[in-house]
Amino acid sequence: MASVPSSVRSFRFGPAAPGLALALFAGGPAIADVSVVDEEVLSSVDSEETSFRVVKTVDGLDFPWSVDWLPDGRMLITERGGYINLVDGDDVTRLDNVPEVHADDEQKSPLFGGSQGGMLDVVVHPDYENNGWIYISYSSPGDPDAVTDDSEYGSATAVARARLSEDGTALEDLETLYTQTPLHNPGRHYAGRMILPGDGTLFLSIGDRGLRYPSQDLTDPTGSIIRLQEDGGAVEDNPFVGMAPGNLRPEIWSFGHRNNQGMALHPETGALWASEHGPSGGDMLRQVNAGENHGWPQVAFAGDYSTGNMTGIGHEAPGVVPPVYWWEESRAPSGLAFYTGDDVAAWQGNLFMGSLSRQQLHRLVLDGDEVVHEEVLLTNDLGRIRDVRQGPDGMLYLLTEDGEDGLYRIEPTD
Repeated sequence: MASVPSSVRSFRFGPAAPGLALALFAGGPAIADVSVVDEEVLSSVDSEETSFRVVKTVDGLDFPWSVDWLPDGRMLITERGGYINLVDGDDVTRLDNVPEVHADDEQKSPLFGGSQGGMLDVVVHPDYENNGWIYISYSSPGDPDAVTDDSEYGSATAVARARLSEDGTALEDLETLYTQTPLHNPGRHYAGRMILPGDGTLFLSIGDRGLRYPSQDLTDPTGSIIRLQEDGGAVEDNPFVGMAPGNLRPEIWSFGHRNNQGMALHPETGALWASEHGPSGGDMLRQVNAGENHGWPQVAFAGDYSTGNMTGIGHEAPGVVPPVYWWEESRAPSGLAFYTGDDVAAWQGNLFMGSLSRQQLHRLVLDGDEVVHEEVLLTNDLGRIRDVRQGPDGMLYLLTEDGEDGLYRIEPTD
């Protein structure tokens, strides 16, 4: 075991999560020394509206993807390799009985040959104190029976829910609510971001899986945002329920998406906002409503990776909803969070977005449905920012991967 830094308080692990797989192969990365720390990594960062410091709160994570809080302050942090960590005060427990995932046997950045699969989002139900539900999205392994081509295996974006055991070491009452079908072979563009609005429904983003054209096929949920009931099943008033020719997927809420890895609800209007990866550039920020076609791959804002040729037919088309905002050069947008805290009044209502490729935090100022200002923060200071969340203390938290993996807290100093 690695030596423990002086800033580490303590740590422990429960049983290792079972079933980590690459296609049909079982295996996984070694257990990391995840620990609770209190380490100031940036003492003073000046932004346009305030000054802040950055404090590392959890260290030793291996490709973390998402974080959320239980009502009592305990944290859940997923790692793409197939793990869910419970952070309880000074202790960290790697939970047992988590869903089986499709992931690389050695997790690494997709830029360096890794897949994008694994354990993805975690969301605590808004009424957790009464029902105890925790929702998890992940890349689910499958078999040839559910694949529409001659591939030997496929995988899917999936959602399960479970409760935390009384001793806080395992998930229990685990049940799969949804698995994308048909399965697809490319191990990328799972998306997997979830939103629980608290009205009995669940939003889940599903990427185009690197295949592009299913995003315009309403008989396939690939490349869409879907809307489910909290206990599984499509919502009766979804936009394509009952529409001719009768075989449209009832779970689809919007379509024509490439890879939405950030979603957030506007704190005042309740509107769904999403950050979406373009191809080689052309990343987008969207407001997403029922039944909308967002154009991919016919409408795009950048060229193909290999040839550089413009993708599709141009920047617009009849019936296609344009993005609210887009970036010509790639940002690889990730987590989204609206700031509603009390510490920085000028940030109220601002939308914060992580960037993977640029290793940045973007502060987006909105006027209604328009972005009227953008400030870029923390460029190359922390690494690839995977998730952005506001904690119960009103502070912004950032998860970073592929470098100094960890959870960081932004603390205003003004």
